Amino acid sequence: MYSPDGVREWIADDPDEECRAELEGLLDAAEAGDATAASELDDRFSGFLQFGTAGLRGAMAAGPCRMNRAVVRKAAAGLVAYLAQTAGPDALVAVGYDARHHSREFAEDTAAIVAAAGMRARIMPRALPTPLLAYAVRRLDADAGVMVTASHNPARDNGYKVYLGGRCADEWGRGVQLIPPADARIAEAIAATPPAGRIALADGYETIGEDLVDAYVRDCVAAVPPGPRDLSIVYTAMHGVGAQIMRRVFRDAGFARVIEVAEQCEPDPGFPTIAFPNPEEAGALDLAVATARRAGADLIIASDPDADRCSAAVPAGGGAWRQLSGDEIGAVLGEAVAARLETPERAAGAPGRPALANSIVSSRLLGRIAARHGLDHRETLTGFKWIARVPRLAYGYEEAIGFCVSPESVRDKDGLSAGLLLASVAAGLKRDGSSLTAELDRLYAEHGVHLTAPVTVRVEDLAIIGRTMEKVRADPPGELAGASVVRIRDLSLPEGDVPPTDGVAWHTQADDRVVIRPSGTEPKVKCYLEVRAPVDSPEGLEAAKAAASQRLDRLKEDVAAALRLED
Repeated sequence: MYSPDGVREWIADDPDEECRAELEGLLDAAEAGDATAASELDDRFSGFLQFGTAGLRGAMAAGPCRMNRAVVRKAAAGLVAYLAQTAGPDALVAVGYDARHHSREFAEDTAAIVAAAGMRARIMPRALPTPLLAYAVRRLDADAGVMVTASHNPARDNGYKVYLGGRCADEWGRGVQLIPPADARIAEAIAATPPAGRIALADGYETIGEDLVDAYVRDCVAAVPPGPRDLSIVYTAMHGVGAQIMRRVFRDAGFARVIEVAEQCEPDPGFPTIAFPNPEEAGALDLAVATARRAGADLIIASDPDADRCSAAVPAGGGAWRQLSGDEIGAVLGEAVAARLETPERAAGAPGRPALANSIVSSRLLGRIAARHGLDHRETLTGFKWIARVPRLAYGYEEAIGFCVSPESVRDKDGLSAGLLLASVAAGLKRDGSSLTAELDRLYAEHGVHLTAPVTVRVEDLAIIGRTMEKVRADPPGELAGASVVRIRDLSLPEGDVPPTDGVAWHTQADDRVVIRPSGTEPKVKCYLEVRAPVDSPEGLEAAKAAASQRLDRLKEDVAAALRLED
């Protein structure tokens, strides 16, 4: 329950006039007996916005449990205190921001606080995609990076993502998002900071030059092999910051026929043409599909608002379009990278081989692709903070349309370089009389059909998440989709190189798999389903696909029933 005196103390030190007025209005209403205002204050003062392995993320509003300048200033001061202990008083911090409401203010406050502490702060020249900040941390050898973005969250949200590098990271962690215990240490430092209004700011920070943006574009283009570029592409930036850079990347790589979705390619923090700015959401690609139909395009590429994720759709005949899943894109890109890296020595098991990596909830097909080309393969926890730090990483992906195709440049998911590589693959396939869907069929014929699908349980009462996880541990099904459950793995127990996490995996005799875990960012229990059907002959591919599809439908029903709680 909020304390009126606590609210007044926060107001007194809040540097933002609008936030102060907002809280004063809520407090006046609450003290006049408005129960809704009192409940809102209870929520906003229930604690400090949690700083975790994704940094901060939440709705923009006043109070310590929301995203605002007071919270950002305290976060920046906590990060500075951490850097003073780990990197030293001359730490270098790169700061980036997207085009969401208040992103530039949050970034400028961060740079000013770093500079006031005597450290070196360098801020991006304008609103730019998240991959460019990750790139800057590595290229500048910065000790840390801050990206102000809420990625594909709703318009009301913003976030504060932290990367470590330089003297704060090892060889494989340079330019990667932070993981435990660094997140906990920074959170402790934030808790020890003074009120926001008493944190010093300075004007002595630098602006990063356009030469860094130019270098990113050059490296992005150089990472894609030469080849045909005869492809008509429709691109949408989802009202985010991807269009300007993606335009240059396509042009410099030789793709001349790129049509932008005009209504969505200029930054707009209100996201006016879409209900939810996530390319995976139903309806998000409607304008892109309409544009592609008019243009007779070969491929749709979509970025999310900060352009760190990449979605794609392909013609499906009769004017229809089919959006590819993250696992489907992940397999095609993984094959493209792996085929370039294959050598006789690696195929023979030479030590120190490059690695392909994916999260434990992504398809197992990438592991078979890696083995086919003589490469190592690693599974990690979800999130690129884990995928991107795999030693000798050559390529990594997760099913939520995140792809790292050039880890030497960007050790994070990068929707720009991924979109370019996918276009390059599609152009090569088109020249050879093939397509992305035909390439998937070729991979299925070689490795077996792998079909994946999600089952999501969204809740209002967060206690249901815990009860659901208790149920799947205590009462697992004996059979799924007509096959016996032959292995149950509790992911909270360490196994191999994968740290423990809250989750359960079920494996069946038919080689199907289900992974169940609570969402790390939303009030959901998320289930990741995969079925695998072997292909006995080229003629048997369609039969195997049909059998896998039917079994996947049965698996969805059985998993939904297994998660259902008794009233």
